[in-house]
Amino acid sequence: MGTHVTLQEELRLKAMQELGINLEFTPKGSAAVLQKAAADPSSFDLYEQWSDSINILWQAGAIQPLEIDRLKYWNEINSLTKTGKLTPDANIGAGDAPNKILFVQSDGSLGTTPTSKISFMPYVHNVDSFGYNTNFITQGVPYQTESWGWLLDDKNKGRVALVNAPTIGIFDAALAAQAQGLMTFKNIGNMTIAEIDTLFKILISKKQSGHFAGFWTSVPQSVDYMVDKRVHLQSMFSPGVSACRSKGLPIVYASPKEGYRAWHGVMCLSANTTGHVKDAAYDYMNWWLSGWPGAFIARQGYYISNPERSKELMSKPEWDYWYQGKEATSDLLGTDGKVSVKQGQLRDGGSYEKRFSNIAVWNTVMDNYDYSLDKWYELLNA
Repeated sequence: MGTHVTLQEELRLKAMQELGINLEFTPKGSAAVLQKAAADPSSFDLYEQWSDSINILWQAGAIQPLEIDRLKYWNEINSLTKTGKLTPDANIGAGDAPNKILFVQSDGSLGTTPTSKISFMPYVHNVDSFGYNTNFITQGVPYQTESWGWLLDDKNKGRVALVNAPTIGIFDAALAAQAQGLMTFKNIGNMTIAEIDTLFKILISKKQSGHFAGFWTSVPQSVDYMVDKRVHLQSMFSPGVSACRSKGLPIVYASPKEGYRAWHGVMCLSANTTGHVKDAAYDYMNWWLSGWPGAFIARQGYYISNPERSKELMSKPEWDYWYQGKEATSDLLGTDGKVSVKQGQLRDGGSYEKRFSNIAVWNTVMDNYDYSLDKWYELLNA
């Protein structure tokens, strides 16, 4: 069970062919899969989503620890997950950097001290921001003029959408409110009740004035919003940007001067998974880091935790564009087999290291998550 961005038919068929196991994919929107998994561990064997789901699943007893010695490529996994930084001088970002919730501690909590058991297998990850259509919005300068504040700028009124995932959309909105000078946060990764109240007062006022054109729940829906010209800019995930471009839309994936909202993919084992199904689950997890899936997922703009293994399965133009941030020396295909990058294009935000050196906040379940959830639904219903 997981989201549409990783539960793709081509991956399912390839894994079944190579592993000789039967796989059933159940994709849903981010909020829906988390709610289902936390409430019913029997509804899945493996769970794929983002690191902000870990605390909820762990506290609900829905997932079981993974044994590091059963993960074939653990030693190849780079430092981003294990230390929270891809490079020593990178900005670690506010909120739940993945190393904070990775290792299972002796008291059963999750923390940064390395142990032999972990809460999730690290695999895909990326930094997110917003996409905008340059037919309607003048292209900005990456890391200089592009700003989260554009999401709440009055000149974009009626043409803005946010992702309808409470642990994600709240940070896009908070970064926008802070960039617009409407409020500040002491710690944007762990907002106080008072800060949440102030933020949602701003958002509800904006919504009631017609500022938001919608709140999308899945990547295909975000693509439809852009294709239908319902929005000119919105929260976006990389596969949505790629899909829009393959349809001929001039969508730029912003590199906000305030920094990105980062996420890390998590693959988790249900608390109910045992026996031969558990063995097959480990086989599938190991397959994800075996090279081919990482190369496949790079074509929708996602990184893998052990990229060197996928490098040999990518063309030099692909590797140079997706990981090195260099100009595309030929047209590049997306995961759908259509051209998503035209020759001469540069990847928005630059290289893997550049992008992950500019993190403002990680997708996070805050201490006041339950309260923020209530406010989120209040916003949707306003």
